[in-house]
Amino acid sequence: MSGPGRLEERLARLESAEAIRNLVGRYALGADRRNDPEIFTGLFTEDAEWEAAGFGRFQGRDEIVDALSRIARETIVWTLHYMTSPIVEIDPDGAGASCRWWLWELSKITEQPGAEPVAHFLGGTYEARLRQTPEGWRFAKVTLDLPLVTPHMPGFRIRPCPSEIQG
Repeated sequence: MSGPGRLEERLARLESAEAIRNLVGRYALGADRRNDPEIFTGLFTEDAEWEAAGFGRFQGRDEIVDALSRIARETIVWTLHYMTSPIVEIDPDGAGASCRWWLWELSKITEQPGAEPVAHFLGGTYEARLRQTPEGWRFAKVTLDLPLVTPHMPGFRIRPCPSEIQG
């Protein structure tokens, strides 16, 4: 079946899938900026859920943003996220979607308060439900599964980014 209506529907689905991939990218950007509340606030629906074993389950955009920001200040103090191969499935009505992607992350984790952060490798998967809102696509539920969390000895040195050096 073809025709203008079918073409418009296909284009809308492609645009939605690309918008969701960009949302995943903005999530990585916010995470690598120490779970930047300004970025993260624009990623979630007001009633969203976020969950990861070992970190907790948080309900509502404000609680998610506060909790993830606290984790970045206190526990996972530096990260470099590689979000790979997102699989996006738009619901038939176009109002919702599912997305799954893989995570490879370099990080520095403070294992005890006051201790020097230790370099770690993290690997896992994200599963998400998304909803189309008047502001665009937003995460309604995010579940992170991290089967790989391992120290990297002797660690790695982090050089400041040129923007951090200049001020």
